[in-house]
Amino acid sequence: MASGWLTALAGVGTLPVPAWLAVLAHPARPWDLRPVDDDPPAPAGPTAWPDVDVIVPARNEAETLPITLPALLAQDYPGQWRVVLVDDRSSDGTAELAVALGRGAPPGLLDVVAGCDPPDGWVGKVWALAQGERHAAGRQSRWTLLTDADILHAQDSLRRLVAEAEARDLALDSRMARLRCRSPAERLLVPAFVLFFYLLFPPRWANRAGSRTSSAAGGCILVRRDALERAGGFAAIRGALIDDLALARRVKRSLGLRTRIATSRSAVTSVRGYETVGGVWRMVRRSAFTQLRGSWALLGGVLVAIALLFVVPPLALAAGVGLTVANAGGAAGPWLAAAGLAAWLLMIVVALPAVRFFGLPGRWAVPMPVAGALYGAMTLDSALRGTTRAGGWRSP
Repeated sequence: MASGWLTALAGVGTLPVPAWLAVLAHPARPWDLRPVDDDPPAPAGPTAWPDVDVIVPARNEAETLPITLPALLAQDYPGQWRVVLVDDRSSDGTAELAVALGRGAPPGLLDVVAGCDPPDGWVGKVWALAQGERHAAGRQSRWTLLTDADILHAQDSLRRLVAEAEARDLALDSRMARLRCRSPAERLLVPAFVLFFYLLFPPRWANRAGSRTSSAAGGCILVRRDALERAGGFAAIRGALIDDLALARRVKRSLGLRTRIATSRSAVTSVRGYETVGGVWRMVRRSAFTQLRGSWALLGGVLVAIALLFVVPPLALAAGVGLTVANAGGAAGPWLAAAGLAAWLLMIVVALPAVRFFGLPGRWAVPMPVAGALYGAMTLDSALRGTTRAGGWRSP
């Protein structure tokens, strides 16, 4: 009986090793961030720079706007462009602050629009985007940049995006903003967040024409206006909590147009910080279960995968060492310890590119099991809260 139990335990402890080898051997190499950042020189710009409307949905962003809005208004874009900031019913003076910050900008560069309550079935942010798009509709610009109020743009950010989109004949070009990674909580969880995102949506597949995979990051999306209109506009994604992925899916899958996502090192960065694990937890739980389409079956599969990949290796290592030290279990102890250690080392190898992308020492890849377990708990919490919260998943 004991022998059978130990054999089963050794078998389970071994499973993470081939699982992590499969991740490393994935043809899309989703863990390798180097080829999908925006550090290489931007392509030469078009002969005539097209008009661009920049739409910024903002709700209670008085803390971030003094950092991000002046940078956005200082873009060196050679063509005609305008910023429309939609104040989504803020209570902290966001609109007044935006108007004050725009006084030093060229006349007509910034419009501040007072948002109203969303109609039934609309998510708050998507409704704010729709109001901004409606305000800008008269200009008939070729491109629309959707960017969050907490995103800091380098001076050449807009020019690089448009030049790249025009050169590559893209309908949608998105940047995953470089997230802040300073506090211990951020250092533990932010590299893992980017890694998990790209494991779910490998950029090489998302950027490949004809692939079913599509992806975008809502903090910075440049979309061609005619593609947005053909995709049904914001009304087509009015109830989408994860609006960026919904928009990319419609543009690429429904219309068959080319899209691209890249990770930004410096051109597009987020100024929002998460000083504690609780801050990241609240951010993730808002949409994790929605990402799983509200499916308990998918949730179960994800939690099993997280347990296998992240929780089992350190447990197997600890159990194997314990059995070996106690001189119990025969060969099962050393086998478990070796399998747990091997899986943990493979996990570190997979995580290192994301850790180094954020300029962190390699040792921050070691606690990846903790990060994985925490994200599993956040996802479970997202599901439990999503089924009991009044109003479901819509967030006006």
